[in-house]
Amino acid sequence: MIEITAEIRALIDKAAAGAELAGNEYIDPADGLIHCKKCKGQRQTIVPNFGKPGYFMPRCICQCQREAEERQRRMERIKRRKAQGLQDRYLCDYTFANDNGQNPLMDKARAYVENWKEAYGNNTGLLLFGDVGTGKSFFAGCIANALLDRDVPVLMTNFPTILNRLTGMFSEDRAAFIASLDEYDLLIIDDLGVERSTDYAMEQMFFVIDSRYHSRRPMIITTNLKLSELKKPPALAHARIYDRILERCAPSSLPGRTSGRKTPMPPKLRPKTL
Repeated sequence: MIEITAEIRALIDKAAAGAELAGNEYIDPADGLIHCKKCKGQRQTIVPNFGKPGYFMPRCICQCQREAEERQRRMERIKRRKAQGLQDRYLCDYTFANDNGQNPLMDKARAYVENWKEAYGNNTGLLLFGDVGTGKSFFAGCIANALLDRDVPVLMTNFPTILNRLTGMFSEDRAAFIASLDEYDLLIIDDLGVERSTDYAMEQMFFVIDSRYHSRRPMIITTNLKLSELKKPPALAHARIYDRILERCAPSSLPGRTSGRKTPMPPKLRPKTL
């Protein structure tokens, strides 16, 4: 703190007399500097004019302004995360606000969000299975949007999209891309089983799931496959993948045909599978 001498006080009083104040600012008579009406913090300070005689009185930011700047940065960060994490625009409408209340299991989705810290710490994932139209993607999308709104890095994608990205990459680039998926706190793979079961596809799918498995970060999987098909798949290639998923993800059946949405959504746009 600078000792307020008579010389400095005269400088402060002179500056205060000509100060232009915003509506939420005032001059504090105790120090003669500009303060915030809300938090009472300083919006002006006094520092030596280093290398030269005298002092100058620059503006500074108060606690309110720091918090406002942080809120703005957070909003921009969330916006970027959503652009990266929700690769299909229709997913932005998969929110709890758009839930029609017809699926009682949506309470489980809300509970997952509310207990996210515990789920993340325990590496607790979900495996959502059921027939077409039971609201699995909507269930997962609601979780994704709610966590993204809390500034949690989430990616919701599907294997056709992942496989298309991997096509044409060199092995080093494929490894780097798969590793990048583990940077998200939550990875959601939608519609497991719609991809074609080529040897290449099965191998890459295993690499993705195995990498996620070893990262010890949770994942949510949705699928139209029956639980019996996941537990006893017809081929070893599938078994390796499904075993990893079942070990990390708690199975949850979504029975009945309901989208869970208040209003109809556009059909899902899928890239061409391999």
